[in-house]
Amino acid sequence: MASKDDAMNVDYDVSQPQVMFQFYKRLYPYQAIFHWLNQDHAPSRLFTHREFAFTLQGDVYLRYQSFATAEEFQREVCRRSPTRFEIGAIYNARPKDKKVMRPGALQPQRRELVFDIDMTDYDSVRTCCTDKKICARCWGFIAAAVRVLDSGLRNQFGYRQLLWVYSGRRGIHCWVSDAAAMDLTDDQRRALMAWLEVVKGSKDTAKKVNVRFKNGELHPALSSAVRILNPKEGDPATRWNFDGLILHDQDCFKNQEQWEDLLKLLGNADIADSLRKTWQSDTERTSRRKWEDLVKELRKRDKKTQSSVLHAMEEIILQYMYPRLDMEVSKHRNHLLKAPFCVHPSTGRVCVPVDPATVDDFDPERVPTVGQLLSELDRLDGVPGGWEKTSLKPYVEMLERHAQGIIQEARQGRKAAQSLEF
Repeated sequence: MASKDDAMNVDYDVSQPQVMFQFYKRLYPYQAIFHWLNQDHAPSRLFTHREFAFTLQGDVYLRYQSFATAEEFQREVCRRSPTRFEIGAIYNARPKDKKVMRPGALQPQRRELVFDIDMTDYDSVRTCCTDKKICARCWGFIAAAVRVLDSGLRNQFGYRQLLWVYSGRRGIHCWVSDAAAMDLTDDQRRALMAWLEVVKGSKDTAKKVNVRFKNGELHPALSSAVRILNPKEGDPATRWNFDGLILHDQDCFKNQEQWEDLLKLLGNADIADSLRKTWQSDTERTSRRKWEDLVKELRKRDKKTQSSVLHAMEEIILQYMYPRLDMEVSKHRNHLLKAPFCVHPSTGRVCVPVDPATVDDFDPERVPTVGQLLSELDRLDGVPGGWEKTSLKPYVEMLERHAQGIIQEARQGRKAAQSLEF
């Protein structure tokens, strides 16, 4: 008979169907997911006409799955034990009936406004990791992006129901469930994304930010973003700001290739030549010292030059830290996005919600894995329990609170609409 210690040390390989079955049977928070998507306790079209897509073992992909209840959803997920599954739009008919409908009859009608930020899009500026790797240090780029985008969506567009979810490996997703966001057409989503896109160009494009108005001033929304990324004295302090992340932790202008990129972005050859001489003579000069050199050099110049270079410095802050969005994910209602609390097949980590208020302290390497969670259940020695008995509990409770807020707001919206009918 295997000992308790043996059970705790089982190798939970997420590529094995039986492991995923145990996860879906014992740990997945179906009711919280149902309440979040359905925006009510009784099943509505927001759930029954919602598309789900399953990825099964062997990369078998099943689209246009739909379910009448949370219980049916749970039974099918456990039966299929997908390696992952995705959530899509609400259609004009049940997606599972697509095969019996005439071609083109099934059309998306509503869908959360979603965003995807991937760490690989920061490979040109981060210095600690590359490609698919991520650590607590380069997470600072994601944290900064979350703070900027969360603020912009709330303050510029008035959205309130934002759910941020760690992707399980090297990125983060945002789901906006406000009625106004759900009702956006594809054209409106494209227009919104065009407004939010600031960092543009290929990896060979040196200057990726060009955001000035004709009067030379930043739009107030971008000015606010700069204040978040590079807070002034008296502003709320953040761990991952321009000074802490770019100048200190990542030391983004340390070597000559890096600081030459900085000098190109200044748009002033005279200042660039002066700084180049200083930096070539001191190869150990830190990025923070280089930025201080730039500020001191600027003070020697006339007001017109100061204004021009100060604007360039704001654009540099945006280029290095403003959210780099996967535009295609957000433009179309029929785009699928990985469901919260799925498991990333490469890391075994669960896609857990992230509180934007504490995103600076989030560490992707400390997110619970399937193996950790199932081992925690094994320690119960037969005592009944699910996610509420494991380290997944605070994340599920975060989703439950969020879902209840959406349900309450949706009910208030329905009452307001009914009152207008009389």
